[in-house]
Amino acid sequence: MEPTQAIGIGREAIWTVVYVAGPILLTALTLGLLIGVLQAATSIQEMTLSFIPKLASVVAVLLLLGDWQLLVLSEFFLMVFERIPELFSQ
Repeated sequence: MEPTQAIGIGREAIWTVVYVAGPILLTALTLGLLIGVLQAATSIQEMTLSFIPKLASVVAVLLLLGDWQLLVLSEFFLMVFERIPELFSQ
């Protein structure tokens, strides 16, 4: 296996993780920011006020996009497994 091939697979893995986890992280970040602004404006500093809505939104995004995420990850791993013979035949 050439180092460039390993780096290429690693790069694709990182982009796949960003692609799959991006919607979840952006949802949590956006909602956390909105709740933080609301807490700062109202001087309410309750920890569960920010945690529970973020948790609920992450669960909702997982329910909506879970099938798609599983499909993307499955396609990536199939691509990696299909490359195994050509990687070690050199």
